[in-house]
Amino acid sequence: MAKTAKKQDKVALTPELADVIRGPVVTEKAALGSQHGQVSFKVSLDATKPQIKRAVEALFEVKVKAVNTTITQGKAKVFKGKRGRRSDVKKAIITLVEGQMIDTGAKI
Repeated sequence: MAKTAKKQDKVALTPELADVIRGPVVTEKAALGSQHGQVSFKVSLDATKPQIKRAVEALFEVKVKAVNTTITQGKAKVFKGKRGRRSDVKKAIITLVEGQMIDTGAKI
């Protein structure tokens, strides 16, 4: 007799996966994405889409449908009369499976 129950794909949270996600993106546009089952996070610059997917699934215990990423180059700015440069930022837009949700604690 064959087993019909599916095995849950639980991912163990390793230190490498814990360092992937830096924090939530708190903007109006990111908040609008929550209507479509999307959540935005700042991630490390060297993180890949599969790593981001595994990290989100391990941290929040949800099922991820898709991961889209964007890298915003840092702007040259003047800080107190001295020239400087903002850091580059990589953002990940996570689309969750229907019925899943993450509460990032962001309030707008």
